[in-house]
Amino acid sequence: MCGHCGCSSEKARLSEPGSEAHSHLHQDGDSLHLQQALLAGNDELARQNRDWLTANRITGINLMGTPGAGKTQLLEATFRGAGADWPPMAVLEGDQQTQNDARRIQACGGRAVQINTGTGCHLDAQMIQAGLASLAPLPGSLVLVENVGNLVCPALFDLGEQHRVAMMAVTDGEDKPEKYPHLFAGCELAIINKVDLLPYLDVDLEKTKASLRRLNPRVEILTLSARTGQGLEAWRDWLLTRAHHG
Repeated sequence: MCGHCGCSSEKARLSEPGSEAHSHLHQDGDSLHLQQALLAGNDELARQNRDWLTANRITGINLMGTPGAGKTQLLEATFRGAGADWPPMAVLEGDQQTQNDARRIQACGGRAVQINTGTGCHLDAQMIQAGLASLAPLPGSLVLVENVGNLVCPALFDLGEQHRVAMMAVTDGEDKPEKYPHLFAGCELAIINKVDLLPYLDVDLEKTKASLRRLNPRVEILTLSARTGQGLEAWRDWLLTRAHHG
């Protein structure tokens, strides 16, 4: 997929429906070593980020998901619904180009720094380290990282966050978790957004939930609509619990 994270170096499998999968595309040894070195370097920076967040009593949330799942809209609703008892919040926005999403957060009264990855398809720990330095979040605050819209590469890179959230929409289809298992298998919370559209779709929400639980038996699942506000109270409760306990 890209030359930045080594995701294109993993062995691919070719198969026909109804037959067993056969591997025909093989991984080059140098590519494997490069990917391992890249991830090891990222993991060290992620450890530094996590140590810094913990030392400053800051809770970091890595929000990942499909393009168009409604991640930014959910963050907008979060800021608009925050009460006086909430900790300070700030956002690191990841996109290949534009400052659109950071501006949307600022329009809601939130603090946001935009990270543009150029041709990169994910955020990494070094970008977060630079973003945190620019954002300068207050001790005891909540930092929400909106990763680049992508279900593959963001799952590979630890940013130093304490909590991982995977987000999809009912419009993505019931089998999205099965098609992109790594992201959903490694998240603490899975959000299914745009449930207000269910009456207009041929989608079985329970099938999606069952798929998520097969991949990740311990995952917590929230169904909501960031547009209408349906289910947002459960999301706010989840956030506040993590903010208070790290």
